[in-house]
Amino acid sequence: MTAKSPDRAALSAAIVPRDWVQLLARYRDPDPLRSTAELALTLVPFVGLWVVAWWALTLSGWLALAIATLNGAFLVRLFAIQHDCGHSSFFRSRTLSDWVGRGLGVLTLTPYDVWRRTHSIHHSAAGNLDARGIGDVRTLTVREYLAMSRLGRLGYRLYRNPLVLFGLGPSYLFLLQNRLPLGLMRSGWSYWLSAMGTNLAIAFVLLAILWFGGIWALVLIFLPTSLVAASIGMWLFYVQHQFEETSWDPTDGWQVHDAALHGSSHYVLPGLLRWFSANIGVHHVHHLYARIPFYRLPQVLADHPELADAQRLTLWQSLACVKLQLWCEERRRLVSMADMRTVAQAVG
Repeated sequence: MTAKSPDRAALSAAIVPRDWVQLLARYRDPDPLRSTAELALTLVPFVGLWVVAWWALTLSGWLALAIATLNGAFLVRLFAIQHDCGHSSFFRSRTLSDWVGRGLGVLTLTPYDVWRRTHSIHHSAAGNLDARGIGDVRTLTVREYLAMSRLGRLGYRLYRNPLVLFGLGPSYLFLLQNRLPLGLMRSGWSYWLSAMGTNLAIAFVLLAILWFGGIWALVLIFLPTSLVAASIGMWLFYVQHQFEETSWDPTDGWQVHDAALHGSSHYVLPGLLRWFSANIGVHHVHHLYARIPFYRLPQVLADHPELADAQRLTLWQSLACVKLQLWCEERRRLVSMADMRTVAQAVG
């Protein structure tokens, strides 16, 4: 077991998953002052560390690199704030949330309007076996994997390799893939405007870095901060749904609230890591009611202990999630490649 949680039948019997929507609605209203403070407490240190790293270049490239690497944690938090803006949960004004999100998208290398749409698709289809492909980590069933050619199996295993999934993959996603509105290429000009507008702003920032700081400012400050944040972000997104007792069902047996509650983890992190990840580990609550600001999620758990105990996944336990690569429809859990062979023999 990678996640220890109470019996699902008992949890569902206590409160039907869809009924949580009404209970959680009272946590949805953001506090404008708190949101502004959270943004300032993240953006100001991020810019400050950028300045310090830039200054450190005059002393030591290694020192600048170390500071830039640490600054990746603040960039992760800025992405989490952008994420809340995309759910209209950070400010009461949708317009203000959107423009803050677009601005942060330049720093996170993520075209905001494109990401907001694909992330909305993820929320509306998480755990649905028939709706995989946009905004999620590619996950095959045991049967699908066994039906593939040797080359197809090799490609899937390479994709799920930790060095690719948390190293090369995030670099490709944020540096290259995000430059086009992939998945929404024929969905309207607004997504192209979002992608190209973000690209133009990023290009301006990069030219400014090169002009005033030279190539080493780009190599030792910009890239390390961006790539460290990308890898951490990918890991957080992975463990939110890729744990042993997650939930996947075909459309005829899938229900969005059940999938939200049972298919999303409660990633229990130490306090400092919770702050830098903006409580995104409380992911089952987030999927049940995405309009709750991240700083209200701890209060939800305090008021509803049954949610605090559901789908718990500790930092140590999460490391084992890396080996889980296939969804087993018979066992109703994610399994490793080694376990897959046992399953294949059992089902013939």
